[in-house]
Amino acid sequence: MNKHEEIRNLLEASRSMLAYNNKLLREDIKSIKSKYGIREEEKMKDINTGEEIAKRINVPSSVESEIEDDEKNKEDKQQAYRISGGILTMHGKDQKDLQITSLEKQSFQETMDEFVIEVSDMVDFGSLNVYKDSVEWSGKLIEFDMDFMYRIGETNGVYVNSEMVKVDQDFDQMIEKLRQYYEKFKSKWAKIIASRKKTDSSKPEENE
Repeated sequence: MNKHEEIRNLLEASRSMLAYNNKLLREDIKSIKSKYGIREEEKMKDINTGEEIAKRINVPSSVESEIEDDEKNKEDKQQAYRISGGILTMHGKDQKDLQITSLEKQSFQETMDEFVIEVSDMVDFGSLNVYKDSVEWSGKLIEFDMDFMYRIGETNGVYVNSEMVKVDQDFDQMIEKLRQYYEKFKSKWAKIIASRKKTDSSKPEENE
């Protein structure tokens, strides 16, 4: 469980506890007023649990923003397609964003084939994820026990992760192959994103 999940769970638990205590307090006040014949002039104001909790545990605003972004991302829909042993996952707000075209299927097939030829055939591919403004593709290079990720969008680039990998000539060559193929990958999938945006903008609005 990461830090954001721990904070989110703490917030939820605190909200529940504060709401329960608030209910007990109202019941006690009502019982006291009834016992001593005191008229209840107005209802008690509910405590703003969100503000109270934030003040009590002092959650940084940056963390709160990231938690809100995480909650929004959970609202996104996704649809995975298995194509020639690989998985292409589309992400979007509605059903039309999750549909794929024959061009996208072909591009995904070409991407896997080209990677095997130009980078390594000893690879386990992860899902290629297509979002509105970005693309992410990950996998594992078995020979080096090394994870890699290609990203297109705000965080363009090639990312790798491995523990105690031997840095030798073979490793250097593999890194260079990853970099070289990334340029082809970026060009191909940047066009896919642009094409999807163009298609969305050309569709008439539902209210028209």
